[in-house]
Amino acid sequence: MRVVGEYEVDDRPERLDLDVLWEFLSTEAYWGRWRTREQVEAAVAGSWRVVGAYSRSSGRQVGFARAFSDGVTSAYLGDVFVLPEARGAGLGKEIVREMIDNGPGASFRWMLHTADAHGLYRQFGFAEHVKGRFLEREGANRESLR
Repeated sequence: MRVVGEYEVDDRPERLDLDVLWEFLSTEAYWGRWRTREQVEAAVAGSWRVVGAYSRSSGRQVGFARAFSDGVTSAYLGDVFVLPEARGAGLGKEIVREMIDNGPGASFRWMLHTADAHGLYRQFGFAEHVKGRFLEREGANRESLR
């Protein structure tokens, strides 16, 4: 656990508040509103690593990220968010930093999809893929990120 101003950034799965995750991912997240609560819970349970951000005064969860990985060479970063009331404190950066730079995957190849946070991820070395080298097949039950 790391203290970041008025917040704590922590990778312990047992600390996650699934109600907070479900509320945000089902109503605010353009990338995941199509998921059911059961799917969200299964995705979180099956994640290789999770990172949450919590208010130090109330203990309430205010941010999140998860990753899936082979645990050796590569990982995918997903479901990164900070609740509106906690934005502006640098928590998005700290959550991403904890996940990709401070954890067991620091030397991995990391991948992600985003429609609106390119600036955040560029700070951590992410760049648009080389055209023609990255292939993707979208699932039948998900909304397009385009």
